[in-house]
Amino acid sequence: MQDAGRGGLSTRGIVISAVLAAVAIFLGATRLGFIPTPTGIAATIMHVPAIIGGVLEGPVVGAIIGTIFGLYSFFYATVPMFKDPIVAIAPRIFIGVFAAWTYWSVRRASEFWAIVLAAIVGTATNTVLVLGFGTARHYLPVKAAWVVGITHGIPEIVVAVILSLAVLLPWKRVHRGQARARV
Repeated sequence: MQDAGRGGLSTRGIVISAVLAAVAIFLGATRLGFIPTPTGIAATIMHVPAIIGGVLEGPVVGAIIGTIFGLYSFFYATVPMFKDPIVAIAPRIFIGVFAAWTYWSVRRASEFWAIVLAAIVGTATNTVLVLGFGTARHYLPVKAAWVVGITHGIPEIVVAVILSLAVLLPWKRVHRGQARARV
């Protein structure tokens, strides 16, 4: 977690940021993180490293990884909406931030549900803010934003929950020393 006393990142936070940044860069550079769809707006898994970063190390790491996602979205934009940094970058900063806050508020009750809710909130943050800013800045009519939000948002939530659980539950078990190697 962040070193609250000094206001910086711990060594672990820096290492996790670097690893997740590498994953985000790989997904962006190879375009594997942007899945083409008939709507012209790509479905994405680029937000998942930001969610994982937020859960593992807090809002600062989540914001850093989300910013990388936003930069890729902006620099490689194929539609006008994502050539606008307010739409492409700003919303992505908050994915890991809101995921971290959600995780922190639920984790004492249930690790599993904290991760599930963090993935849902992080994904919904991306979808709602991008489409909201896109609509506010007149790139999308409201009806189109609703259609894209449903057709992209729900599958992205499902994928984010599955990937987040697949990565974070084993990580948390290892971190707590509960995982045992099988020989």
